[in-house]
Parts: sequence; C-alpha cells; structure tokens
Amino acid sequence: MKTWKEFSFVVNGFPVQARYTEENIKEIFVPMVRRLDRMQREKGERLVVFLAAPPATGKSTLAAFLAGLSQKFSCMPVQAVGLDGFHYHQDYILTHSVTFQDGQTLPMKQLKGSPETYDVVHFQEKLEALRHSDPLWPVYDRRFHDVIEDQLPVTAPIVLIEGNWLLFQEGLWRKLAGQADYTIFIKAEERALKERLLQRKMTGGSTREEAEAFYQTGDGVNVRRTLQGSGPADFSMCMEADGSFSLC
Repeated sequence: MKTWKEFSFVVNGFPVQARYTEENIKEIFVPMVRRLDRMQREKGERLVVFLAAPPATGKSTLAAFLAGLSQKFSCMPVQAVGLDGFHYHQDYILTHSVTFQDGQTLPMKQLKGSPETYDVVHFQEKLEALRHSDPLWPVYDRRFHDVIEDQLPVTAPIVLIEGNWLLFQEGLWRKLAGQADYTIFIKAEERALKERLLQRKMTGGSTREEAEAFYQTGDGVNVRRTLQGSGPADFSMCMEADGSFSLC
C-alpha cells in the first residue's frame, strides 16, 4: 500500500498542493537530487538539467519539489525554471500563422503551446548565457497569458529547466538536448493524461463537451507529439494513473 504525503508550495506565482508517495521520495527523488549534487561538484561549474514531459504530468510542481529537496538535504542548490517563458509574445501569436510540412497553414493562436509557438532561438541564447553568467529568465504570466521578459535571476549552481519540448526531435529543437548536462523524461499513458487535462479545463469553467473539443485540437495533439516525438533521456520514469511514479 502506498503512503502519500501532502505538500504546499508556490509554482509560477500560484499556490500549489501536491502529493507524492514516501516511496517515490525515498527511492527516486532524493537519489536524483544527490546524483545532480555529485555531478555538479565533479563538473566544478553550473549544471544544466532538462526535465521534459507531456502536459499534465506535474513537471512544474515536481521541479519545484526537487529544488526544495536540494535545500532540505544540504545538496548544491537546485533552481527550477520553465520553458514557457519562451513562448512567442501574445501580439506575435495573434498575428502569425504556422505552415506545416503537408502544406496546411493554421493561425498560431490555434496552436498555442505547440512547439511552433516557442522562440527556440531565444531559448538557445539563454542556454548559452547560463554557461558563463547569471542571466535573467523570462516567465509566462498566466494572469495575462503572455510572456514577461527578464524577470527571474538565475543564480544556482544547478539549473533545472522543465518543459514539454526539451527533448523534441523536430526542427531546431533537435539540437537542444546536447546543451544539457543531464536529461530526465516522464512517460505516461495518454488516457490518464487526458482525464487530468479535461478536469483542468472544467475547473477553469469549461463544460465537459468544450473540454473534450479542446483536447482533440489542442492538449491531445501536444500530449501525443511529446510522447512520440521526444528523444531518449539519461533518466526516465513513468507516471502511473494515481499520480505516483515508477522507474521505466
């Protein structure tokens, strides 16, 4: 029988309630933080880590939790930052379209959250800056649904970047995985993620029918593209239907 523990902290400026099993904390998360600590000490300079996962796996919350664990166990500090600050700005998204390889063209506003709506070049520039400075990181403000540039000072010796597309193998994304010192990927069954995403939309005020329609054209497409289009990671774990994790 699994033993769950409840946690409260802030993610992206919002209070979050999270729960993890004692077994996951002891057998996966604490060893992970200690592994990153050893890697950074051996390297002698900043360690850049990617945490990639499809939507609804709780990657932002887990990244923040791992950062807290690094302090609790007196490891080298881990700072969690997100990929979402590298979305194109809303005025750009509202005025541009995306043309796919099959010739189909869609307004970018219909695709927000897909890999085509991120400024990969800007992200690459920040990754390079992490190697020799303490850059200011952009954040995505969910109150205004837009990016705010240069908001978060990145100062920790271990920087944990979380996002859907960090290991994606199309276009400019393909070159990014080599910029990380260590990569982590969370796998999951689509059916479990679908229900989580539907509940998220309904909590925001959508009907079940509206949530289902959005999943078919938005969230579901991104879930499948992440699961099917991401390259291998140094460490992978699977999210189970109940939200716990296992090695895979």
